Amino acid sequence: MTDAWTLGYCTNVHAGTDLETIQANLDRYAVPVRAAAFGTAPMGVGLWIPAEAAASLVEGSTAQDFGEWLQARQLTPYTINGFPYANFHQAVVKHQVYTPAWWETARLDYTRQLATILARLLPAEATGSISTLPLGWPSEASDTAAIGRAGQHLRELSEHLARIEREQGRRIVVAIEPEPGCLIDRGEDMIGFFDDHLPETSHRRYLTVCHDVCHSAVMFEDQATVLRQYAAAGLGVGKVQVSNAIEVPWQTMETAQRQAAMKQLAGFAEDRYLHQTGRLDAAGSFSLGEDLPACLGPDPSTLTDRCWRIHFHVPIFLERLAELATTRQAIGDALQTLAAPDGPAFAGHVEVETYAWSVLPEELQNRGLVEDLAGEMRWLQNFLTEHHLPSAESP
Repeated sequence: MTDAWTLGYCTNVHAGTDLETIQANLDRYAVPVRAAAFGTAPMGVGLWIPAEAAASLVEGSTAQDFGEWLQARQLTPYTINGFPYANFHQAVVKHQVYTPAWWETARLDYTRQLATILARLLPAEATGSISTLPLGWPSEASDTAAIGRAGQHLRELSEHLARIEREQGRRIVVAIEPEPGCLIDRGEDMIGFFDDHLPETSHRRYLTVCHDVCHSAVMFEDQATVLRQYAAAGLGVGKVQVSNAIEVPWQTMETAQRQAAMKQLAGFAEDRYLHQTGRLDAAGSFSLGEDLPACLGPDPSTLTDRCWRIHFHVPIFLERLAELATTRQAIGDALQTLAAPDGPAFAGHVEVETYAWSVLPEELQNRGLVEDLAGEMRWLQNFLTEHHLPSAESP
């Protein structure tokens, strides 16, 4: 655990795959969010740099120039979301976000580029983080050899990161992010993969976990338990993505509430992103629906499931959405465990990641994106202050 945490929001909420558009979005959104949430102080910014922009940023002095541009706007780069490789805002993303997978050379090359860029953006002796996908989607893995190639690529990446630290004095950690339905979607999967493919201390100095609270909640993991399991296994957490899932506590709802909840859920069954749905049946057994639309058929009055949790990143300041609940309590559980003495080694990178603002039902978009993002940052600051957690201040 570090004495101070760095706070920011993930800019994958903004469309744009080239550097010019990324800068325009940061001016339009991140700068006023910083002013609204942090006043005159700097604000951390979680950059999303897709492959097109990454290719331009590794050329010449482009990354250094971008760093000066960010500094002039009091935006502090500390982490990069390296999960979406290409256009994350096209009409249909769904399973495309899991390509290229880690057994493909393109994923290794892209992540190396991001590490090179981040090293040029960070101040001397700083630590930066890059989140990445949990290997890939199972149907894309043609055979067990694919997992072996993924492990080999990640070991090669750790060597690249060690070279950056040795030559430039900046430690970059890549944080693998479990996601429902992927090859690694639970803490036990992550620990097993590290034990099999990344066992050395040298690997684990640079390869860590990105703990996405929403993803873990959808899998019905207890936040404190899974984070302590990482600690016991010797895995560090490179960053935590503060995110909130939809929860439907069917077991406690009357018939009229159930009907209204199912109708409301239909408004979240949109076409762009995959909305995996974790389900607990009457006996408490877990199953995962691949996408929310396929789960909406049953008559809610006869549904015997206890609870659903849906992978739809909703605003972190919301505890309820009319008839629906959220997993906001899990955010507090995760943050407090990361600050606890028995929590995992934590780089202190805290990133709000509500990327789904543009596909939320209309009634949840009535304030404007800047005010909503600033509202999330203020909620997070207040939570950290109220619970005496390591720094509620900007970097």
